[in-house]
Amino acid sequence: MTNRLAASTSPYLQAHADNPVDWYEWGDEAFDAAKQRGVPVFLSVGYSACHWCHVMAHESFENPHIAELMNENFVNVKVDREELPTIDALYMQATQALTGHGGWPMSVWLDHDRRPWYAGTYFPPVPSHSSPSFAQVLVAIDDAWRNERQKVDFSAQRLIAAISATKVISDHQEQSSQAMREACANAVEQLAHSFDPVYGGFGNAPKFPPASVLKFLMRWEALNRIEEGTSDLRIMTMVDVTCEQMARGGIYDQIGGGFSRYSVDDKWAVPHFEKMLYDNAQLISVYTQWWLLTGNALAKRIVSEVCDFLISDMTTQEGAFACAFDADSIDDTGHLVEGAFYAWKPDQIQQVLDSAGVQVSELLGISAEGNFEHGYSVPSLKRDPKDLSEWHTQRGNLHKARSTRNPPQRDDKVIASWNALAISALARAGRVFAEPRWIAAAARAADVLVSVHLGAAADEPTTLMRVSRDGKVSTHAVGTLEDYALLTSAFLDLAQATDDQSWVSLAQMLVHEIDSHFVDGGQLIDLSKIAQQKLGIPEQVLDITDNVLPSAWSATVEALVTVAALTGDSHIRARAESYLGPMIGLVAKHGRFAGNCAAVLTSVLDGPREVAVVAKPDSFMVDHIARMTAPGAVYTASESSPLMQGRTLINDLDAVYVCREFVCQQPLTDLAEISQSLGIFH
Repeated sequence: MTNRLAASTSPYLQAHADNPVDWYEWGDEAFDAAKQRGVPVFLSVGYSACHWCHVMAHESFENPHIAELMNENFVNVKVDREELPTIDALYMQATQALTGHGGWPMSVWLDHDRRPWYAGTYFPPVPSHSSPSFAQVLVAIDDAWRNERQKVDFSAQRLIAAISATKVISDHQEQSSQAMREACANAVEQLAHSFDPVYGGFGNAPKFPPASVLKFLMRWEALNRIEEGTSDLRIMTMVDVTCEQMARGGIYDQIGGGFSRYSVDDKWAVPHFEKMLYDNAQLISVYTQWWLLTGNALAKRIVSEVCDFLISDMTTQEGAFACAFDADSIDDTGHLVEGAFYAWKPDQIQQVLDSAGVQVSELLGISAEGNFEHGYSVPSLKRDPKDLSEWHTQRGNLHKARSTRNPPQRDDKVIASWNALAISALARAGRVFAEPRWIAAAARAADVLVSVHLGAAADEPTTLMRVSRDGKVSTHAVGTLEDYALLTSAFLDLAQATDDQSWVSLAQMLVHEIDSHFVDGGQLIDLSKIAQQKLGIPEQVLDITDNVLPSAWSATVEALVTVAALTGDSHIRARAESYLGPMIGLVAKHGRFAGNCAAVLTSVLDGPREVAVVAKPDSFMVDHIARMTAPGAVYTASESSPLMQGRTLINDLDAVYVCREFVCQQPLTDLAEISQSLGIFH
């Protein structure tokens, strides 16, 4: 017999539909029931690709005895953190305040006013040296609720007060060009100090792909080359080593393409195998930029393989992109095992490739001892094979053989902001590498977001919904600032890749929505006040630090700066600049956690450059301009663009008009001067 989650649009929630736990989705129904029964709410937050979420579900939520305890003493609510990130962020702050750490699965107990008063993460089914059992926790929580209500209320008040205090973002920071330069220079020093010179990346294991940090470093390098005419060896070492080691390690799927979420070791050798759309989208952009700076053949290969992975494996029936693949899959013994789909033994390679199996096993680091579990190895590619054509065939054969295994489950939710990152990446890479198929895939996904996510509410046609599945939106998963900001940038990238100005108009509409609903007291907020009221959460938080995703704050500033550059709207530019102060302070002090903030500051320092291209029909000039590395620069060749007004050929030659902060330079016709001015190196 299924519970209420069977009707959910979330695959993660649906996976709990057969639990004996009487689950509710987040909403008034659950809290009304808790109030009527006089019991607290147990909130469990996770996501489909979370390994330990699955473990706790199997150990506890599928256990009839534990489920009986839960149903008798609590109203139980399941939340997919990817659907409702604002709820996740709010209660994660409470969890971190109480325990000193966070993570998923997240377990939080709430009162009838939705205030947290106790929290933790994973609880085991039996006591361990470091943790009580989940059943023991449930009994203790029930006892506290019944017999120590005053302490419960005090804890809830204290936590809400602490969360509310974090809402005020300091803006006591000089916003001059000098302050921005000094902040970015400080960030470079901090990153150099934490850089791993052998394996790349920053800090110790586990290592996550530092996409935002690499974005910043490459923009800073491009700015140095354009302004000073020299390359910064220290920056390029950090970029080159990190990009190469990730691309050659086990964190990259050498057989099927695509990056896993993180590496459990410092060598990028053994990953946690879940594959996230947001990682792969951002890394397409990173490796595209790496190629633009260096011309490295490895960079181009990785871009091609990851783009193909997104299109072949992550595209939904509607034409958008699914959000993730699980880490776990069914092995050949029928058990759910992490990494089973991706790991190999030497004899398995030889069964597929016959006499070439020994050589390929050595090439991929697949040994009898193994580097993973039970004698299995995760393939890596420490060097390129001598015959790339032959390797391409062998890789295809291994991929075909692997496809007969039980694949990891795909979470086919369509998340607006993650799709936006994919649209941006495919549009840029498609234009840089002259791959119209990638641009077409980006446009299809954008069409889905416009027709499904923007058109969901007939009475609010400009309201963006965050999540859909099978072409239907999740009505309670309203768009956050992250969704609006990243989709604005995606539309602008698509406009540049296609010369279709209708995407600019859609971006301007989203900017208007941000200004109307996501600003409170001069500060950006994560969720509109209307949406906050609908969700019934007591507070909301907006973290400006950049982590695996750009912060909504830095993404918004980048979107506003880009819209202003493409449209010439000085008012939007002024609004963007009004939000720079907190970013400057964060970059100066915590550069490793402010990669996108620093990248945006670098763009602002350079303008960014606004480029109008007037070219003959058979000219290569627009394709050439698409390869510029000038930080955050925008370009257009569309006659309907405001940047093209009054622009003409010069002496019957292609002409490039470059402006910065609404001030224009003399038009350029000489290819060498154009390349130097815009940082075109390949």
